[in-house]
Amino acid sequence: MMNTTSDLVRSEVVLVADDSPDALSLIHDTLEAANMDVLVALEGKQALTIAKRIRPDIILLDAIMPTMDGFEACKALKADPNLSTIPVIFMTGLSDTDDIVRGLEAGGVDYLTKPIQPNELIARMRVHLNNARQANNAQSALDSMGQYLMTATEQGSIAWATPQTYALLAKARASQAWQTTELAQQIRHWLSHVPETGNTLKLDGLEYPLSIKMMGYTEQKEALLKLEDGVKPTEVELLKSELNLTDRESEVLRWIANGKTNREIAEILEMSPRTVNKHLEQIFPKLGVENRTAAAGVALRVFAKS
Repeated sequence: MMNTTSDLVRSEVVLVADDSPDALSLIHDTLEAANMDVLVALEGKQALTIAKRIRPDIILLDAIMPTMDGFEACKALKADPNLSTIPVIFMTGLSDTDDIVRGLEAGGVDYLTKPIQPNELIARMRVHLNNARQANNAQSALDSMGQYLMTATEQGSIAWATPQTYALLAKARASQAWQTTELAQQIRHWLSHVPETGNTLKLDGLEYPLSIKMMGYTEQKEALLKLEDGVKPTEVELLKSELNLTDRESEVLRWIANGKTNREIAEILEMSPRTVNKHLEQIFPKLGVENRTAAAGVALRVFAKS
């Protein structure tokens, strides 16, 4: 048995799903020696139930289990917005390339073949826990900004969204069924036409007006979108009314807050970079700031209040 790993603290909660008592015993002892709290499931459906009640930091899944195997369990986890960011490591005796690819396509971040080597398991877990922690910190930063952001796959399904986005969808009475069918279809059709950054899609099929704005693409090639409340004023209108800016100044500041360069803003608004800079020279004194970073902070606070 391996030595205690001080790098992993007891706050890490691990869910292990395996129908083999011997494998469970070995993994349980290994993780406890590494100062981690362990939850145990004997098959996929049980693992899903436990994960929904006590959200683990990482999940270890056997691929072959009764009732629901690890591949299906992983797909179900990734389809749940509250569980989709949890890293999943497969542990199995299946070593064929097709099985490894199947595990990764199901949403797993890693694939270990049995017999499991305790030192290797802990080392790989440490990497994925650190990656997940960094991703969660970035997500928390977005959440705290009050942004109605989400990402969507090429098929139009929501891959990730802030709590504010889900709250706005609930306000519009956009049911889960509507999101997985009509919303996904509308987004898929829109994305197939490669919308430019800043383009807006008005959503059909809801009594409450909502629209989606293209913000760009993530490193995972998912579309980064912003959900907009059709009853609320737009970002440009907010900046104009709250900060006493002109229409053009508000448009420039909006894109500054979205991280765009002067050249990118010039292309979006069809003006020269020099004109963008002239607008910034007017914006900074009005906001009482000296640079674009501070100006972006003022704009983001306005958006958060709304």
